[in-house]
Amino acid sequence: MTEPGTAVRTILRMRTREGCEAEFEAAWRRAAEEISRVPGNRQQELIRDADDPRTFLITSDWTDRAAVDAFGRSSARETLTEALRDLREDAARNTYEVLAVVPGGQGPEEGTS
Repeated sequence: MTEPGTAVRTILRMRTREGCEAEFEAAWRRAAEEISRVPGNRQQELIRDADDPRTFLITSDWTDRAAVDAFGRSSARETLTEALRDLREDAARNTYEVLAVVPGGQGPEEGTS
């Protein structure tokens, strides 16, 4: 387990070009498989906006900021994300420190009083 504040999460918001949603998802899955092998990568998630199926969030959890920065400077990053660039119409990226995680399922079970 990492100390609070040491884990890092990047969040990318991407809006696909019209009609490119399925191709975007497939390209992300291919890239994510490769990124999962990068030192320091913990996990990645692809999330689609429930109200706008062309808008996606891509979250990526890293052991620390150094791992994120090393990946960001690598030629592997350019190669792995090139396909996504061609399928999107805009994108924004932010990096956050993870301060706390509270797992779900901690409350009383349903149906009990």
